[in-house]
Amino acid sequence: MPKPMKIDFVSDVSCPWCIIGLRALEDALARTSDVVDAEITFQPFELNPQMGKDGQNIGEHIAEKYGATPEQSAANRATIRERAADLGFTMAMGADSRIYNTFDAHRLLHWAELEGKQADLKRALFQAYFTDQQDPSDHAVLVALAEKVGLDRARAAEILESDAYAREVRAAEQLWQSRGISSVPAIIINDRHLISGGQPTEFFERAIRDIAAA
Repeated sequence: MPKPMKIDFVSDVSCPWCIIGLRALEDALARTSDVVDAEITFQPFELNPQMGKDGQNIGEHIAEKYGATPEQSAANRATIRERAADLGFTMAMGADSRIYNTFDAHRLLHWAELEGKQADLKRALFQAYFTDQQDPSDHAVLVALAEKVGLDRARAAEILESDAYAREVRAAEQLWQSRGISSVPAIIINDRHLISGGQPTEFFERAIRDIAAA
């Protein structure tokens, strides 16, 4: 009988390696369904908590934050697009793409967990941002995505126009940071085992089987 497995997936919806890691993890879980019955909970992490309302050009942002040249940024995006494509996900990032604030998206994800729709909303947010080039800080975008995955549109709008779940999201972010999480994705299995980064499917599969066998 498959063993229950608790997985906390700490990530941001504007993190390309997070969707790559999630796709690979989900593929690995499909391969290991004979040994584990996993439940993923998405935990909040903001790569750019100080990002302003209008966002920032991705090239400018990467240059300021990491010192990358335009050529390095373009090469990194090409690598990310290739990795994502191998996992069946379309990355449409280009030189004109923008980075946005994601705090409201995390508030909506917190509510979605309570409604049993967190994973659906997380996937929809990744697609909206990376594939459809939509703004995940735009309340109209967020409300439409909530409705798309079966959440109540009016309630989603109410949450976004208030400060609902802000305290809970801040507390969760601080908790994971206090546990040493400073980059994402960070995948914590059974509260004990940490896997960092957008690892390949085979890496996740080996880790899951090893943990299940322990």
